[in-house]
Amino acid sequence: MKNYIHFFCSAALTAAVALGTASCIADLDQSPIDPQMNFEFDQQATFAKQYALLGLSGQQGPAGSGDLDGQDEGESNFYRTVFNLNELCTDECIWAWQDNAGIPELTNMSWTPSLQRVEWAYTRLGYDILQMNYFLDNIEGLDDEESVRQRAEVRFLRALHYWYFLDLFGKAPFKEHFDDELPVEKGGKALYEYIQDELAAIEPAMSEPRQAAYGRADKAAVWLLRARLYLNAEVYTGTADWANAKAYATKVIDSAYELCPDYAQLFMADNDENGAAMQEIILPIRQDGLRTRCYGGSFMLVSGTRIAGMPFAGTTDAWSCIFARAAMVQKFFPDLSAVPMLPAGTSTDGVDLSSDEKIDAVDAGYGTRTVDMVRAAGDDRALFYSGVGGGTDRKIKMVTQITGFKDGLSIVKWQNIRSDGGTTHDVKFPDTDIPLFRLAEAYLTRAEAAFRSGDSGSALNDVNELRKRANTGLLDTVTGQDLIDEWAREFYLEGRRRSDLVHFGLFTTDTYIWDWKGGVPAGASVSDVYNVYPLPSSDLNNNRNMTQNPGY
Repeated sequence: MKNYIHFFCSAALTAAVALGTASCIADLDQSPIDPQMNFEFDQQATFAKQYALLGLSGQQGPAGSGDLDGQDEGESNFYRTVFNLNELCTDECIWAWQDNAGIPELTNMSWTPSLQRVEWAYTRLGYDILQMNYFLDNIEGLDDEESVRQRAEVRFLRALHYWYFLDLFGKAPFKEHFDDELPVEKGGKALYEYIQDELAAIEPAMSEPRQAAYGRADKAAVWLLRARLYLNAEVYTGTADWANAKAYATKVIDSAYELCPDYAQLFMADNDENGAAMQEIILPIRQDGLRTRCYGGSFMLVSGTRIAGMPFAGTTDAWSCIFARAAMVQKFFPDLSAVPMLPAGTSTDGVDLSSDEKIDAVDAGYGTRTVDMVRAAGDDRALFYSGVGGGTDRKIKMVTQITGFKDGLSIVKWQNIRSDGGTTHDVKFPDTDIPLFRLAEAYLTRAEAAFRSGDSGSALNDVNELRKRANTGLLDTVTGQDLIDEWAREFYLEGRRRSDLVHFGLFTTDTYIWDWKGGVPAGASVSDVYNVYPLPSSDLNNNRNMTQNPGY
């Protein structure tokens, strides 16, 4: 059973103060904790709000009392905004409905400073930091053990948000206190060093690995964020730091966390109760089908990857939005002709598809179930679907025009189904927590850092640890191509792909081309300008301290 604190709102100054964009809080049905209205500060409720910011979009859920005025509440949730900017422009997936505002620009890598989806991410990150500053200012000076730990955890969350700013935009509107001063610009090496120093400062006050309540950050989360920072050091500062990336990844690997023996269970509805999954998840975004309803968390991941009629969908609300690009499928099937697909001209006329079990039986006859896909790929991570559920005309090869959801394979990695066969809390909104940080990242970080330092043997061992868990063939040697492909196989649709492609030098260049890169079916390189996003025009118009990224 999940335990929750009611997520009261700690309302902030408008974004004319925070970012120069509309970002104030709507009226609440319950008494707000508003620093402008002299309400008593509620430490525990406001602390809970800091973690809630990762997975919720407002006070009511799933919509109707959003954190950010003037924004689409479902679209402006923290996880969904950063997911969109890190996934929809990459080789992993496409948002099917290209008539949605701002989607073609992400698909084709052609965004501008006026793109609303960029503004949503920028505004959400800044809003969350403002909330964190409010909490930190209000507990300054408290020295009891719990306050000290809460302060460290919220500083961690703030550092995480500043890391997203650094990774996505190369800079941040920076401030550490809740006041009416405009943020100042901090980017590149200065922001990198700030995040590093913050994480070093808070580490002693954090809980030991796996000693915090599930859902709260601990020392392993601090170490893993540092490892992530160092892995990208050359992008952020111009100087690589493979030694620290390897050292901090090793600290995580040597801690109390262990790999889940079953990859699929990491993304199922009981991943907060199943001990096998929990032992790998270092920092989850908590989700519950009844109590944390939101259109931007795991609901988007489950519903967005399903179409009506698919068996065992786990939700009654199939959006039919996100499908796999051909390049992603090729990570498991280099030869696309080996993908289990329905024979051309397959018809289900007169076939009884009235239940999940009957659809599954038909799929079994064609060998197009997910279990058949996994078997054909020889990799437990190949969680795709190509059967009759939802229609018989799915495609697999690179399409010449994006027309809809069935232009590629369905991805069924994210599930609102329990590993123990039990009943979920809701048939529409998932219980599935989002493993924002998990142990496998430390293995691949250490592998890459070792490889780039000339230690291919150690890199091979760490890659093969994950491949053993996936029940796939072990490698005899490891190359840079193996590593970037392994990042995709292990972490596809987890909101990080753009960052990996950037630090491998593959995101914009012609070294690696995928379907619809650059806006053409076969793919094309784009300007290196697109390695970072532009600052929104709305912020530049209202904050004289911020300057636009070069090329925009």
